[in-house]
Amino acid sequence: MGLEATLPEADFLLVKDPTTPYSAHSGHASDHPEFVPLAGERIDTTDGRLLTLPNPEVLTKSIRATAQVFEDPRSKALLARIELVAPSEANVLIIGDTGTGKELIARHVHGLSARRNGPFVAVNCGAFSETLVESELFGHEKGAFTGAFSSKAGWFEAANEGTLFLDEIGDLPLSIQVKLLRVLQEREVVRLGARRPVPINVRLIAATNVRLEEAVKAGHFREDLFYRLRVVHLELLPLRERPGDIMPLARHFVSQYRRRLGYGEIGIHPDTEQKLRQHSWPGNIRELENVIHHALLIARNALLRPEDLYLSSLGLEREAEPEAAPGNSQDEALGQLEKALVGLFEACHEDIFDKIEEVVMRTAYHYCHCNQVQAARLLGVSRNVIRARLIKIGAISALK
Repeated sequence: MGLEATLPEADFLLVKDPTTPYSAHSGHASDHPEFVPLAGERIDTTDGRLLTLPNPEVLTKSIRATAQVFEDPRSKALLARIELVAPSEANVLIIGDTGTGKELIARHVHGLSARRNGPFVAVNCGAFSETLVESELFGHEKGAFTGAFSSKAGWFEAANEGTLFLDEIGDLPLSIQVKLLRVLQEREVVRLGARRPVPINVRLIAATNVRLEEAVKAGHFREDLFYRLRVVHLELLPLRERPGDIMPLARHFVSQYRRRLGYGEIGIHPDTEQKLRQHSWPGNIRELENVIHHALLIARNALLRPEDLYLSSLGLEREAEPEAAPGNSQDEALGQLEKALVGLFEACHEDIFDKIEEVVMRTAYHYCHCNQVQAARLLGVSRNVIRARLIKIGAISALK
């Protein structure tokens, strides 16, 4: 649910006989009574798989519309980076705390890639025991083990020609990590009980809420698999570190749930905004969504008031800190910049504008991981402008 609910309603899952490998096709549920429409909601199969076969054009528009919800500069820089890497076939590793929207980002990558016509299969690796996860991941043949009464395709086969999203990849046992590495290297899977490999064409996106580097050092995660997964690295900051997204997301969830509940227009009282900005959101976007949903259920007027919010005590430690009025966080930062400039004016009297411009350009360039396109978007200038400035100050070569 949540931001995923903005995805197209034409998605569906076709499940034939639950004792046989399922098959899925794209189309409209109204044309096929056996189809189960997703209707913007998550549908998890009994074996933990979530299969979405979206209309690519509608999905791309939906993704871009959803991306507009984010207003914090760090989020915009991340989304700009996704647009650059999504068209490639590279594996992606997403790092982020629980509730930061890792699956949403995975859907962004899929929907903006050449694979958007194919399936998107989302799997939580922590939902299965060690004895079951191998069968679920790679599939099995009839009689491969006790209880295997029929053959079954695994997640990789289900995601063929599309994208496989493995959430909580750090929970995979080491024995399965070895086999996963081989699949990524050979581009084929061998079902349990089978002898012949099955070729696959799958892009893998993995996600975790732990630092895999530390897991590698501790011997809990294979180093070779870590580097195989980490071709593209995307890090999602917790919501408290991107405060510019709090109110846009809150308004997004108000709009989403008031329509779902059949309500008219509902606004957010300024005091409520202040309280939302003040909370540290340990549960991230998921917590914010649940708080807004609950507030709409109990609200008695067309404005959400502070008393409508039910906030976890885990996130209240910031309430003792001085709270800026809505929109003043940027004003405070500009005020600090003004003081720094005054100090600079007093200490330096030559070429001061050029020096300031150099600091701004270098800072933006390195903030965006040395990506000129992202830095240009962050500063609101063209790539040619920022490239010329970076060459002028010696930050990059004229040949770069």
